[in-house]
Amino acid sequence: MAIDFESLTEATSGAIGSLVSTTVLYPLDTCKTKYQADVQAAGHQKYRNLSDVLWEAVSTRQILSLYQGLGTKNLQSFIAQFVYFYGYSYFKRLYLDKTGAKSIGTKANLVIAAAAGACTVIVTQPLDTASSRMQTSAFGKSKGLWETLSEGSWREAFDGLGISLLLTSNPSIQYTVFDQLKQRLLKGQQKTTVGTPDSSPQSLSAFSAFLLGAISKSIATCLTYPAIRCKVMIQSSDSKQVMNGDAQLHSKPAKTFVDALNFIWKREGILGFFKGLQAQILKTVLSSALQLMIKEKISKTTWVLMLALQRYVFASKKRIKQA
Repeated sequence: MAIDFESLTEATSGAIGSLVSTTVLYPLDTCKTKYQADVQAAGHQKYRNLSDVLWEAVSTRQILSLYQGLGTKNLQSFIAQFVYFYGYSYFKRLYLDKTGAKSIGTKANLVIAAAAGACTVIVTQPLDTASSRMQTSAFGKSKGLWETLSEGSWREAFDGLGISLLLTSNPSIQYTVFDQLKQRLLKGQQKTTVGTPDSSPQSLSAFSAFLLGAISKSIATCLTYPAIRCKVMIQSSDSKQVMNGDAQLHSKPAKTFVDALNFIWKREGILGFFKGLQAQILKTVLSSALQLMIKEKISKTTWVLMLALQRYVFASKKRIKQA
């Protein structure tokens, strides 16, 4: 089977962009996750706002703990984005080849993005669960990847899988909006060399990619946030108990989407489903926009490298046939 170099280019540039954005914004991600996992009990909360998490790290001299789980998160992020971009690009090309269409519609784009997202979730769910447990552990007490996963059964490593599959609608919405806006922006900027075999794909400017990434991710995040918070609750290291300062208020663990919904509803009401929304938007918008901006800027370089690799592979096959 022939190697799909275009899909491989998309996957590689997307994964690199994800790796950089995850590392740069990780302290914010840790604060956001711990804040989302904190549930109100008896009218009190450990964290009243996002800055309380940061102040705890500063006051306890655990600033470096804001990076706990970074290695696992980067591994999960790199694999997830590589699988997603490769799957998305591959399914998109397959659809166009099978239908003979010149462009892909919004509905088909959503289905393709959801399919790529589902594949990604199944592959990376254990790493996602582990990184969430590491981030929500007490500062300075996070365990390693293998130790975190081995604390429970492998079935528990897939906690939140149902919600994660549901949340495939998030990147589906995001990348559909991004692609549609990108196509319109580049529509009148076609180059005369596009039809030649060695031509590189057009890319957005850094500012345009950042802006479109921010807009598309904001829309997706607002629509799916209640499910996002429920997922954090299920994967939290304190999922078996509600933490209130030094007291531990034992309750039925939230292991399913319905459990998490009831858990939040009884303690925080309807507004609880949107607790941390601003922090989520800030983190995800910056992360997504930075990732897509990096992806767009390195796409041409990656394309050249893949083109060189393609020529090398073809030349090797030719030499083998002649031998």
